Amino acid sequence: MTETTERWDTIDRYVVISADSHAGADLRDYKAYLPSKWHDEFDAWADAYGSPFDDLIHHTAHRNWDSDFRLEEQNADGVCTEMIIPNTIPPFFPTSAVFVVGLPKTAEEFERRLVGVQAHNRWVNDFVSLAPLRRRGLVQIFPNDVDAAMAEVKWAVEQGTFGGALLAPVPPGHPIPAFNDLRYEPLWSLCEELDFPIAVHNVAVPDVDLTAPGGKALAMFSVHLWSEFTLMQLIMGGVFERHPKLKWVPTESGYDWPLQVAARLDYSLGASKGADNRTMGMFGDDTTNSLSLMPTEYVKRHLWYGVSVGLSPTGMAERHTYGVDRLMWGSDYPHEEGSTPQSKIAIRWVFNDVPVEETRMMLAGNAADLYGIDLDALVPIAKEIGPLVSEVHRPITADDADFDGKIYTADFIPRPYPGGSLLMRGREADAKF
Repeated sequence: MTETTERWDTIDRYVVISADSHAGADLRDYKAYLPSKWHDEFDAWADAYGSPFDDLIHHTAHRNWDSDFRLEEQNADGVCTEMIIPNTIPPFFPTSAVFVVGLPKTAEEFERRLVGVQAHNRWVNDFVSLAPLRRRGLVQIFPNDVDAAMAEVKWAVEQGTFGGALLAPVPPGHPIPAFNDLRYEPLWSLCEELDFPIAVHNVAVPDVDLTAPGGKALAMFSVHLWSEFTLMQLIMGGVFERHPKLKWVPTESGYDWPLQVAARLDYSLGASKGADNRTMGMFGDDTTNSLSLMPTEYVKRHLWYGVSVGLSPTGMAERHTYGVDRLMWGSDYPHEEGSTPQSKIAIRWVFNDVPVEETRMMLAGNAADLYGIDLDALVPIAKEIGPLVSEVHRPITADDADFDGKIYTADFIPRPYPGGSLLMRGREADAKF
């Protein structure tokens, strides 16, 4: 541990870690991270690619890759360290798609997409290395090839710049088996052995007719359903039973739903353990019958939550239900629904009535423990940019919450602050939030 005269949990400012931030290379900058045999194909793909996301083609897009500019904005926002989740488009992802995160379905598509995410991962390694105290990566892996995923995890651990893996869930109807399939056992064992958390970020997009009425919106909102089903696979498929130290991290998808899903499973699983209800017996098997814990107990043992826009004073009132030691704040930078450039007031809005010790855990301690971040090394940074403890715990009133001519108070709306790069489109490229 870095020597310092003060500890992170005793200074008069908060160390803040965003468990949910996004970054990626400018499109053509990925070429340098590809093997030369792919360069011509990459040029053709890049020439034809059309991004569906305005924030990746507008002049504010450089927030994703401009290290110095990004650090200036994190300083102003009070954020010491970011967990980096992909945002820009890695090579060979689908062209002009509304959703670019669907899993490859064929061996040929997987081959190209794999070298694409490997290029992104190697860019992240370099990006984190530019400011190693201020960033930590999540290595992106596909479930299509377990050996390839394991190799990428081992590479990431060797770099020392990554805190965990980012795994894409399998949507329904996909040719790749779901996570209760035993083919994934070596991957779960490796991540458990290395104490390498697995984060998921609402990316299981099923085949939905995007041209049908409401098709795009239905595709977007359906991802939460498949997140729930993925959790069921891990519980009922015995993954958490066989791997008691595996760490699973739903990110930017809320924090209340896993216990709700598990509570429904408790009802049925409980009936199979001694009650007269025979329904579960009809559908159960050796795996479900041999589970040693109730589903809610697995959730409490295995899950951490990277929460950004979902945190609110109402949620904080029930924080002990979900685990003060499991909730992790995030800014969602640079997305329009995130808290930047008003993260300090957002933190104050959420945490002003929460005890200091618990606030420190949810703003930094939990993420640092999960992802391997040296909190005391961040003390000098926090003393310069971190939100003052005394300021965070001063309730918001109409007198000091006036933004853009509107008055917001703590009971008004879930997000009483303007934020997000998309709301600032009219500014010059070198403008700050």
